[in-house]
Amino acid sequence: MANTPQARKRIRRNERRAEINGNRLSRIRTFVKKVEAALAGGDKAAAAEALKAAQPELARGVARGVLHKNTVARKMSRLSKRVAAL
Repeated sequence: MANTPQARKRIRRNERRAEINGNRLSRIRTFVKKVEAALAGGDKAAAAEALKAAQPELARGVARGVLHKNTVARKMSRLSKRVAAL
């Protein structure tokens, strides 16, 4: 149990940040799932549009510190390759 005031405050802040970051991560995953659904459907135009919408969301995740830049680079690369292959 936290005994000092700053430790108590840190617990409160960590809970708030965890909720915010969880929401951001969920939003990013939703955009990626839309791309994957379009890929599974075989619709190149829809997949390209979904990828175009997902890329800024992924980049925002890096800027906000939710995801590592190399993770996002790998995801974008793999999704782009799959869209181009359709």
